[in-house]
Amino acid sequence: MKSLFRYHKIPQSRIATFDVVSIGLKKHHVSGLLEFDVTEGRQKLRALKRKGAKVSFNAWLLKLIGKTIVNHREVAAFLVNKRKLISFDDVNISMIVEKEINGKKVPIPLLIKKANEKSIEEIALEIDTARMQVLTGNDIVLHSKPKLYEQLYYYLPGFIRRIIWQLMLLKPKTAYRNMGNVSVTSLGMMGKINGWFIPVSIHPVSFGIGSIIKKAVVVDNEVKVREILNMTILLDHDVIDGAPMVRFVNDLCRAIENGEEL
Repeated sequence: MKSLFRYHKIPQSRIATFDVVSIGLKKHHVSGLLEFDVTEGRQKLRALKRKGAKVSFNAWLLKLIGKTIVNHREVAAFLVNKRKLISFDDVNISMIVEKEINGKKVPIPLLIKKANEKSIEEIALEIDTARMQVLTGNDIVLHSKPKLYEQLYYYLPGFIRRIIWQLMLLKPKTAYRNMGNVSVTSLGMMGKINGWFIPVSIHPVSFGIGSIIKKAVVVDNEVKVREILNMTILLDHDVIDGAPMVRFVNDLCRAIENGEEL
């Protein structure tokens, strides 16, 4: 019997993903596979929603990430050369929003600028607006029409596209303006994953948000069922050492588990 098969066209927006992964594999990221008890935060979120607040779990996490990084700016610094780093006063977070274009679901980048200054409601609204935005096959970014040079990028040979990324990373101010200094990938929104995933990123710090799993943990010497968030954090060892990494992670853990900003 003759085998049946079909070809599938790759969405244009995924071409940049190929290039980012290729360059990101050369970065010196340290991976941390972490668990955060989000029981208290989720309870506070549910209470706020009952009062009519337009908040979401992901928006709350982005707010806490932005707020914590402001106190540890070196975490999200870019390497200028072997002797110099550059850090920014604000936290611009790049995340992925899944959109349907021509009947197919494709990942489209969204840049949340100054996440440290925005409220949880403002971040949630920005994400919801991006999800509702209607795109066509020619659209490759959210909140703005693609510029001519952005459209041309997808028709260039692969080695030239990767050179463009490498040149942008050599100019941290340009990189910060276009892609932010933090990356967040939230696969936990797509379905329950009882484990961790390790993303590939070209950002100084990157977060892989997994699922929330109910687990039995010891709290005040008693075994209780708690809501545990699986999260992966990638930190660029070229810009930060182990001790500052731990201090940053500890502060982020404290903020998440105490349900801060709610």
